[in-house]
Amino acid sequence: MKLSHLLKTVAVKSISGKKKEGGMDNVEVVSIHYRAQDVKPGGVFVAIQGNVTDGHDYVDEALANGAAAIITQKPVDRDSIIIEVENTRKALSAMSAAFYGNPSEDLFLIGITGTNGKTTTAYLIESILLKAGFRVGVTGTINYRYLGKIFNSPVTTPESLDLQRILAEMLNQGITHVVMEVSSHAIDQHRIANCWFDVGVFTNLTQDHLDYHMNMDSYWSCKKRLFTENLMSGPKKNQTMAVINCDNTRGKELALELKAQNSKMEVLELSDNMIRQSNIKCEPSGIAGRFSTIKGDFDFKSSLVGKHNLKNIISATGVGISLNLPLDVIKAGIEDLTSIPGRLEAIPNTAGRFVYVDYAHTPDALEKVLSSLRSMALRSMAQARIICVFGCGGDRDKGKRYQMGEIAGRLSDIALVTSDNPRTEAPMDIIAQVLDGMRKTSTLEYNSEDMDSLLNQSNGKGYIVEPDRKKAIVLAVTISRADDIVLIAGKGHETYQIIGNKTIPFDDRKEAKTVLRNLQNL
Repeated sequence: MKLSHLLKTVAVKSISGKKKEGGMDNVEVVSIHYRAQDVKPGGVFVAIQGNVTDGHDYVDEALANGAAAIITQKPVDRDSIIIEVENTRKALSAMSAAFYGNPSEDLFLIGITGTNGKTTTAYLIESILLKAGFRVGVTGTINYRYLGKIFNSPVTTPESLDLQRILAEMLNQGITHVVMEVSSHAIDQHRIANCWFDVGVFTNLTQDHLDYHMNMDSYWSCKKRLFTENLMSGPKKNQTMAVINCDNTRGKELALELKAQNSKMEVLELSDNMIRQSNIKCEPSGIAGRFSTIKGDFDFKSSLVGKHNLKNIISATGVGISLNLPLDVIKAGIEDLTSIPGRLEAIPNTAGRFVYVDYAHTPDALEKVLSSLRSMALRSMAQARIICVFGCGGDRDKGKRYQMGEIAGRLSDIALVTSDNPRTEAPMDIIAQVLDGMRKTSTLEYNSEDMDSLLNQSNGKGYIVEPDRKKAIVLAVTISRADDIVLIAGKGHETYQIIGNKTIPFDDRKEAKTVLRNLQNL
């Protein structure tokens, strides 16, 4: 593709350096890059400012690798084609979309945003769309996938260049519908700026990522932009839909704001007026009940566990209704989905324990998961205890550590405070902040070596400090009794632990399976 064509999509401030004879029309772009080490001869390097490094510091490396042109947002003096723009992230997004032929224009694109529930809702929508006969692709926290192919995804929403490539790849393979988890970072960093959505889904908003957004108002303002900017611009702007969970204040606020803008966007508020619930039962085996919708009624039974997942099922049902899918298709899609990696994922065993691994790493998510497990225990296993293993990530939002400690102490019988990707922080410093909240609701500290006290729990509810996550999981399962519920929270599907600047293999599910297998063999 000619460089001149790509530059039509961006706000160019200046062009300097060595210009090829004949101008930009004679510069053939074979690839686009935002990592200097990946640049190929004839490629364009876009220097973006990251949280840790600045791409402008790697211009020479990009040129050494054969870059045909450099896109910057600050003056750079080199004997090459240097194109300065207002914002290199916006430029990367626009140029990437043009380079790959604007694939989202020809796909039915569904974007899901919210603090919690994005992954589960995406899996549910995918299942419903597959039942409807569509060819479906998904990009999300766990992976990106289509047609049985599964690829690793290091972040919830890929960088714009990678995202446009993935969408083009899916379109070329015959995919018709794509479900995309949209993170606040992706919105703020313009990764989705040139993705033209047909439907936007809002799940909820609770505290998270304040290390990045600084405060809840900024976080909320960013989340809303999926609806107030992305869905209201581009070639699909007069035919978009918003599906909004209105059982929370932010959802109601968003729905009112969108309606007040008098756009042509169709706004579906997921309230009792649209989907009414009845005969709901949340058991260790799953959720069952009846939905009365504006399109009719149907009974459903889901293998997903926890009352909080009912909201995700409702969101997916809302999308199905917005697409005018038959209710029997929606019902079949809900019931076909049996599990989601790391989302209250049950670890099978014959030891009589209920062991779950969950991604809950925010105060709201942890409270909802523990509350769901607590209510199930009270109904069906009166003597069952809740044993919770959890920690808080290092170099991330410190404000939620106190809250998560308070929640785990209040809703667990025994809480094991451990490490969860401590990164460059000292694990015990993180744990100390968690314990400030823990001691508000659980004042008894158990000795991890006193197995008799932990097994019998004669002194009442309490907590244990064990910074080694593997040891914490072993201890939690070992001290559990028949019918006890063990929740290992925070990492879910992740298969690594970040300690210092090193990433080491670690999987909560594998660790739990190992100790359960040993317990079963006793």
